[in-house]
Amino acid sequence: MLAALRLHLLAFCCLGVGLWSALGPAQAQTTTADTPDRPRVGLVLSGGGARGFAHVGLLQALEEARVPVDLVVGTSMGAIIGGLYASGLAPDALEREILGVDWTTLFTQRLPRQELSQRRKEEDFEFSPVLQLGFQDGEFRLPQGAVSSRSLELLLRRLTLHTRQLGGFDGLPIPFRAVATDMENGQPVLLASGDLAAALRASMSVPGVFSPLHWQGRILGDGGLVNNLPVDVARRLGADVVIAVNIGTPLAARDTLDTAVGVTLQMINILTEQNVQRSIATLTRRDLLLAPDLGSLSSGDFDKAPALVAAGRAYGQAVAASLARFSVDGPTYERWRSQRARTHQALVDGLPDTLAFVKLEGVDGPQAVRLQRQLDVRPGTAPDTELIEQDLRRLVALDDYVRLDYRLEPAPGASGEGLVYQVREDLAGMNQFRVGLDLQTDFQGQGDFRLRISHNRRDVNRLGAQWRNHLELGATVAAGTELYHPLGTDRDRFVSLYADHELRKIEWFDTDGDPFALFRRRTSRLGLDAGWHLGRVGNWGDVRFGLFGARRQSLLDYVNLDTPGGLRNQTWTEAAWRLAWVSDQLDHANFPQAGHRYQAEWQSGRYRTEQGRTPFVRWDASANQVFSHGPHTWNAYLRVGRSSAVPPGAADEYSLGGFQQLSGYRIGQVAGNALVLARLGYYQRLPVQPGVARALFVGGTLEVGNAWNSQDRERANSLRQHLRWGSSLYLGADTGIGPVYLSVVHAPRGYTGLYFLLGKP
Repeated sequence: MLAALRLHLLAFCCLGVGLWSALGPAQAQTTTADTPDRPRVGLVLSGGGARGFAHVGLLQALEEARVPVDLVVGTSMGAIIGGLYASGLAPDALEREILGVDWTTLFTQRLPRQELSQRRKEEDFEFSPVLQLGFQDGEFRLPQGAVSSRSLELLLRRLTLHTRQLGGFDGLPIPFRAVATDMENGQPVLLASGDLAAALRASMSVPGVFSPLHWQGRILGDGGLVNNLPVDVARRLGADVVIAVNIGTPLAARDTLDTAVGVTLQMINILTEQNVQRSIATLTRRDLLLAPDLGSLSSGDFDKAPALVAAGRAYGQAVAASLARFSVDGPTYERWRSQRARTHQALVDGLPDTLAFVKLEGVDGPQAVRLQRQLDVRPGTAPDTELIEQDLRRLVALDDYVRLDYRLEPAPGASGEGLVYQVREDLAGMNQFRVGLDLQTDFQGQGDFRLRISHNRRDVNRLGAQWRNHLELGATVAAGTELYHPLGTDRDRFVSLYADHELRKIEWFDTDGDPFALFRRRTSRLGLDAGWHLGRVGNWGDVRFGLFGARRQSLLDYVNLDTPGGLRNQTWTEAAWRLAWVSDQLDHANFPQAGHRYQAEWQSGRYRTEQGRTPFVRWDASANQVFSHGPHTWNAYLRVGRSSAVPPGAADEYSLGGFQQLSGYRIGQVAGNALVLARLGYYQRLPVQPGVARALFVGGTLEVGNAWNSQDRERANSLRQHLRWGSSLYLGADTGIGPVYLSVVHAPRGYTGLYFLLGKP
């Protein structure tokens, strides 16, 4: 009897070994010698955008309850949190990493503005950074995603770099699977091997938000479309019991369904909720479903990460009694955790001490050589992720790329590993179009409208030359072109050949603020500059020195018959040297909270009229300094300018008037060939998040200044003694088409009224 029992037991053990071998290494790794009867626990984490931060708090609660996890399966944000946890990151360390990220800027289309080249910053003052189109193969193309995933990819790369040599995700401290969607056929894709960072990013490729990921011949999108709570995957991997965490966004209320956006989001939520309910229906009495109440916190509340983590932890502690049936005793849990930590440390210790090589992948030879000169990481240095990411940010500051990533790979024919920067250009962005719009009115018959369009052609040649064109239509009509060519091995020098033409109206006003003359000013210029970028990629500013020639006309369209004579048409030509400098470190072009912008330009030359040649010196300088204290922001601005000589009868060089340029005066009402303006502004960001704007602001300005004819000494002395004042109170919004202001303006010697402005003041 005893012998027969032993024989049956032996046969059963052999069958068990065969089944473990068939299931693969994921199940074999989770077997523990000290607890042979413990059920294998599969943790399933759902997607849900920012609500997925609650998973971190639940992981902390699982640790407090001493629940060992034998395999992890996740979708979308659940894949990101679950994958990082499975790679060896402890829940507390995961919380530190999550809370240490500025999630409000992580998904922006581009780098923080201070890190961009000065050339790219200048476009912000003319064109919206949101309204841009690429052009490829004879058609205009929108970006594939509404937000960029570059920063997210770098974050995932940094946190998973130690897993680079694994043949599959079964080799992680905890076996792991991620779920994505094949966007060509709509089938679920189970990611079990390859690049862990790419797998996590692919699982969270929300359609219309992030561009899909091209991986191993497939186009992968968010896994929540087909399997947002992949309980079935955990079962197939051999989980005896499943702890499923569902943090998906609940269906929206009726009052949100009156817009196309609201209906579209509801449709996606319905599709997701349907596959979630199918997964929940497969759970048994042995399993556990966790659904933390996250209240009104939504999938887009990435700035609420601390609250979401805390909510997940509090919920996990509240259901501690339910978790108790999965827990083990203290010594057993410590052995499980120690084994996980040892596996993680072994992977970390496998990182190379120095790099055998550094190269770029995805660009041709000459361009790779040009870009590699911008890199700080060199062969023989340690693979410092902070320095590597600085290199990538520098490349982004120079040009637009669809993808910037890096990897470590074995050195060919030698020991050690090298660093490969992966660059993929935006081919549609080689020809990029941007749109800008200005619209202003004082609601009293005075207004202005301008539509601006720019075209930028990158990499005209292999040395990185750029061709930029712009067109302006409306109250001002203008067109221009510039060929910009970098010089030197570090692209710190350049030459610029430019030509432009402008036609704008200039009104002259009497002392009562009524217009008495209208000019049309035509200006055509041709110039050549040599320039220098100060600092890497010019983030300390640009200096230009050059020569230009211009032909100008002031054509008199209208003059009040009671006006004394002296006004007439005037045509003249100019030739002058110019020296210009600009340094811009504002964090935002519109409603900045910190930084500065300094500009100065000096011109010296001669103008020629029918009466002969006259020398002139013209200069203009401005300084803008912004600083914040808590929610309060102060914006100080100063501008001074002067032209030593102006052709007789020509319209004046400098003018003030309009919103924040002596608010309460008409545009161009205060004019002359010398100018001074000082402005102190205050604004505060409102605690609301509008759907069509980055932010709403309330603020005001106090302005003082004047413009005068410095050649008329008596008038100049009088005007300098009687500076003009202006002020404004406004509600502002930073929108995708530019800043918007609705303001009350007042000037003691001007007028009081409403003012609307779309565009830069």
